[in-house]
Amino acid sequence: MTKVAVSSAGPGLDSAVDSRFGRAAGFVVVDTDTMAAEFIDNNAAQAMGHGAGIQAAEAVVRGGASAVLTGFVGPKAFQALQAAGIDVVQNMDNMTVKEAVERFRSGQINVSQTPNGGRGQGTGGGSGMGQGGGRGVAGGGRGMGGGGGMGMGGASGKGRGRGRGR
Repeated sequence: MTKVAVSSAGPGLDSAVDSRFGRAAGFVVVDTDTMAAEFIDNNAAQAMGHGAGIQAAEAVVRGGASAVLTGFVGPKAFQALQAAGIDVVQNMDNMTVKEAVERFRSGQINVSQTPNGGRGQGTGGGSGMGQGGGRGVAGGGRGMGGGGGMGMGGASGKGRGRGRGR
């Protein structure tokens, strides 16, 4: 008997897959042999400021699932699921719970090796500005400067400064 937990917007097989793992309304745990289903409410995790993904992962572990079918999983929840030996299948949104389970049963899925959601997953560029100052004799001198910037997605940039002596 294999059980899979599907992040869900509602309690049944005809409910839509909730794309958010940690803040999903709940999980429909389905026996893939019989298609018998039970619902695990995720209300407690939805109300949390931090740690919703880990709380959701604990609920899935208690539900006895060997795999999770969902849309997006953050890095902490992904790590917790992997540590518990639970396979994570992502990008399963825009379908019903039943459709997601049927894809799992037919092997039309790929078990994820890395999380696809959460912090640190963005891309971006950064820029920086620097200021410099210097002192010199007879019109010559040296200056030093530095700066830094931060772009969206955690990218960083460096700036240069230039000083002029007088």
